[in-house]
Amino acid sequence: MQAPNDIHDATPAQARALIRSGRWTSHTSGVAERHVQGNVVILPKRWADDFLLYCQRNPKPCPLLAVAGPGEHALPKLGADIDIRSDVPRYRVWRHGELVDEPTDVAALWRDDLVTFVLGCSFSFEQALRDEGIRLRHVDQGLNVAMFRTSIATEPAGPFAGPLVVTMRPLAPAAAIRAVQITSRFPDVHGAPVHLGEPAQIGIRDLMRPDYGDAVEVLPGELPVFWACGVTPQAAIAQARPDFCITHAPGAMLITDLLNHQLASF
Repeated sequence: MQAPNDIHDATPAQARALIRSGRWTSHTSGVAERHVQGNVVILPKRWADDFLLYCQRNPKPCPLLAVAGPGEHALPKLGADIDIRSDVPRYRVWRHGELVDEPTDVAALWRDDLVTFVLGCSFSFEQALRDEGIRLRHVDQGLNVAMFRTSIATEPAGPFAGPLVVTMRPLAPAAAIRAVQITSRFPDVHGAPVHLGEPAQIGIRDLMRPDYGDAVEVLPGELPVFWACGVTPQAAIAQARPDFCITHAPGAMLITDLLNHQLASF
């Protein structure tokens, strides 16, 4: 399959081909805009049941889209040709809760006991916002979305616990109200915001120093609007300290064949 030179013009299959070949290793904001993107967590089977419970107890940051069986690297529910070992632009490899590598392919690390979880991503509701005329500064500027650890605790499950991580998008007040209405239709990709306005109320000290992603300026008269983020499990993994784990790098998502509107609840 011939893939275009610019991934932003690609179909999901073409985008995955560019990623698989190593020609795209950056964030996927604005890529295949009308298609669902997913956060990825891959754990040994003995950790998988507790992580599944963690997702069920924390559906805002961890909305489950698909779970593969042990050793399975295909995800036919999400795309006919997906290979989870190579189709994420950049991965993170964790050992005993410590980040040890950020490869672009994990085939050499694959094991028969690994269970893949794909979680909904806020990139999927961005097109719905833009269709309503809501401009997103990080997309316009070609940046990754800003992500912050908060003082809000997630509900523990077994060894998994930790702070809620959020994404932030600056919006004018009227646009923020409309964004709440629009994103509430998409609970499988984080749903409505968890906070609007004063960042200190959720433990964020400096909006220009995100924990992950790129800093995005909040202009006078705008509100910072915060949504639950699928990087939350990475904070829980750091606390649980599993002997081995693979995740996506923040902002570098799995692009699926699902259309965003298919996840709308009404």
